[in-house]
Amino acid sequence: MKVKKTISMIGTHLLLTILAVIWLVPILWLVVTAFSAHPGINTWRFFPESYSLNNFYRVLFKPDSVLQYMAWFKNTLIIAIFTCIVSTIFVVMVSYAMSCMRFNGRKGLMSFSLILNMFPGPLLMVAVYFVMKMIGLTNSHVGMIIVYSAGSGLGFLIVKGFMDTIPTSLREAAKIEGASEAAIFTKVVIPLCKPIIVYQIISSFLIPWGDFVLAKLMLNSGISSDFTVAIGLYNMLDKGLIDKNFSAFCAGGLLVSVPIAILFVIMQKCYVAGVTSGAVKG
Repeated sequence: MKVKKTISMIGTHLLLTILAVIWLVPILWLVVTAFSAHPGINTWRFFPESYSLNNFYRVLFKPDSVLQYMAWFKNTLIIAIFTCIVSTIFVVMVSYAMSCMRFNGRKGLMSFSLILNMFPGPLLMVAVYFVMKMIGLTNSHVGMIIVYSAGSGLGFLIVKGFMDTIPTSLREAAKIEGASEAAIFTKVVIPLCKPIIVYQIISSFLIPWGDFVLAKLMLNSGISSDFTVAIGLYNMLDKGLIDKNFSAFCAGGLLVSVPIAILFVIMQKCYVAGVTSGAVKG
């Protein structure tokens, strides 16, 4: 039995090692290529012959007609921040209503929301595009924020599940003390929901930050300074430009991960604080 268990563990770890290598190799190649002194794509060797910071300098400080990374970065950051704020507010409010309040049609609304979430998003993009075009919000960052935030309240299920674990006795005690529904929401429920709110903030930020399909559909003016990072980096890989821009593309792809890492480090502290302060005290 011990021999079989050992062989099984070795096989499992070997499989996981192979999968980890397959997953990490493209990331490692992107990192080393970002520091390459060769501007184009290098397919004949994995590690470059010489290294340089020129790609990062070009991306950050030398914009041209094709490469306007800082403008793309600013556009994406603005869209992601406002989408994060609006989406988080919508989701938390809807989750509170569905979890902590009782009203006619509540179960029907929940079922209807779940059914709507089953429809694939790409099927709606053409309809959304024409609606936004009729009201003049295509090629607009405001339009992007509206589209990303519009249906965010339907994703309430995870946050609602967390709110369901909060004892009703806490809300009842607050009502006995004369607290309004708004006071219970802001002063009782929200402080206990910090961990799941952190999760929602990160999720809401990541959706517009890494999105390409919807951004490509909405921002189609051809003006490079209006692009998001995803569209701008994609255009750098055009057949006529890839030999001059591939290393800069890798540098831009590496830089775009920095805000996500910073956001996670900041929110991780809030997550731990939320877990430790969320206990029910008798």
